[in-house]
Amino acid sequence: MLPLGRREAGGGGRVSGLRITVWNEGVHEAEQDPPVMAEIYPDGIHGALAEGIRQGLPEASVRTALLADPEHGLPEEVLADTDVLLWWGHRAHGQVDEAVVDRVQRHVLGGMGLLVLHSGHFSKIFQRLLGTTCSLGWRDAAEQELVWTVAPHHPITEGVPNPLVIPEQETYSEFFDIPAPDELLFISSFDGGEVFRSGVTFFRGHGRIFYFSPGDQRYPVYHQPEIRRVLTNGIRWAAQPGRPRTAPDVAKLDRHWR
Repeated sequence: MLPLGRREAGGGGRVSGLRITVWNEGVHEAEQDPPVMAEIYPDGIHGALAEGIRQGLPEASVRTALLADPEHGLPEEVLADTDVLLWWGHRAHGQVDEAVVDRVQRHVLGGMGLLVLHSGHFSKIFQRLLGTTCSLGWRDAAEQELVWTVAPHHPITEGVPNPLVIPEQETYSEFFDIPAPDELLFISSFDGGEVFRSGVTFFRGHGRIFYFSPGDQRYPVYHQPEIRRVLTNGIRWAAQPGRPRTAPDVAKLDRHWR
């Protein structure tokens, strides 16, 4: 692993602007499952996500991290140097070390942004921050997904077509076992009639969380410009650069504080 993770600057080598870390378990890439993985995502899902971020946020500094890296690529110094963390996982949720989950949770509560993607709804960090099973209904039949905007004035939905059309995607369906979101941004509909709360936000401590469901490993969803627009919007919304990384704490009040 390079110092502070696999860090690369966007915008012709400039290392200014937001600091983004893209985390991917990397299991599908390592096992070439599905067999078209190398064709769809030759640089891995993390590579496609990082590419889209660099295009949309050329001033950002972007690094990637994988499950197989020491400390899963998320040691203290990387998280301290991250404004927004993107999380993609599917097959290896149980292999994520609890100490790393503790560390990520502490940074989110202190103000680091977190974007949880697709099957990352079952990640340890998402379940812990939300306090529910995060279970849902699913079917994988390469069906069309229509992502409908229900909060047109929100920064994350800015410039996103309504509906956003994904030609082929895994179907997700309600009931989605999450707490009532602080903000509901997108609802998806599928060929079978299913609907799903596909874009939601939560506030935890000082941190901002955005969950966005499109992005299965079998389909080139993360190459779609509209999807990349949603994610870069989400990064801008979740980032709080310069904020002291401290979680809310108990404060003893002086009776004469006024």
